[in-house]
Amino acid sequence: LLFVGVVVLTMAAYKAERGLPIEDKVQETRVVSALAPEVPDAELRSYYVRFLQDVMDVSKRWQHHLTEGVRVAYSGVEGAFAHIAATRIFPDATAVSFASFEDAYNAVAEGDCDLAVLPFENSYAGEVGAVLDLMFSGNLYVNGVYDLSVTQNILGVPGATLADVHEVVSHPQALTQCETYIRAHGLVTHAAANTAVAAMRVARTGNKALAAIASAETARLYGLEVLDHDINESRANTTRFAVFSRVESRPVAKGEKAAFLLLFTVKDETGGLAKAVNAISSYGFNMNILRSRPMKDLPWHYFFYVEAEGDDTGDDGRRMLTALRAACPTVKVVGRYVADRVLREDPPEEKHAGDGASASGSVQASAAANEGEADE
Repeated sequence: LLFVGVVVLTMAAYKAERGLPIEDKVQETRVVSALAPEVPDAELRSYYVRFLQDVMDVSKRWQHHLTEGVRVAYSGVEGAFAHIAATRIFPDATAVSFASFEDAYNAVAEGDCDLAVLPFENSYAGEVGAVLDLMFSGNLYVNGVYDLSVTQNILGVPGATLADVHEVVSHPQALTQCETYIRAHGLVTHAAANTAVAAMRVARTGNKALAAIASAETARLYGLEVLDHDINESRANTTRFAVFSRVESRPVAKGEKAAFLLLFTVKDETGGLAKAVNAISSYGFNMNILRSRPMKDLPWHYFFYVEAEGDDTGDDGRRMLTALRAACPTVKVVGRYVADRVLREDPPEEKHAGDGASASGSVQASAAANEGEADE
């Protein structure tokens, strides 16, 4: 029993330090597949498999308990999509609000928080440049990438109806996403720092004529009612969030779709970028994304950001990085993660503003004006 306890403690600490999810179905299947054949009797084997699954379930429940003290930084206020992403990825952790991406990032770098969950791309607005800049200049690792579907709703004060609403307030991007709906209903628009701040404003005014455009989860946090749902024109609106930690994760296990983030600069010469791209592609790595970002300390110089499929720690990956370093002054592998992780759309157990689970008592700012394009 003591040995099992040590193993569970070690696993919980390893996952918490690297921002890895407690539940890993692929690894669980791998363990069962490897151990089950050790029992030759078919009937007994079925009980053994059930035993293994029960042990893993107990282990996960214990790990959840052990990770309750983990502090996760995000930029914004309760109910903003960054807060939603943080609490869905780490439901047992304490989410801590910061006023900016940089403050949330530095909270992890300086040890005040264990992890940070920050948006770095939106399907409408594109890249979040400030977060990519932090990847380039900072020392944290990305150990997870998650997609969060963004659904907008009309939120009003209790007792209001859709007919009462004449004005709406939200983040400018959310207003744009819902432009067709807003125009069809003849609504006057007002901008807010983010959708959660908009919901806070509506809740405080108590005005039936004013509604917020935000998530249904935000309605529950601030005591509002959903007067109309799914009002954004596109159903493909998605924000991607990265999990940052101080410790680099292990390579992605076999059976999982591996991906990695790579940053580099190129020599100021003809064909400099082509040499770098060829070094990556010639070893069989498919680049899903290639972007450039201006370097803050060198005008008219750029660094390049790549998301690629595959394992950069294998033989081909090592050869690719060697070739890339020969062609580029700076090469930085920012992180490795399991690709195509999607956050569930159904919200977790209802929590209201002020509940300890979201640590609103230690909120660093009442609003995050620079939550940026990606976090409505």
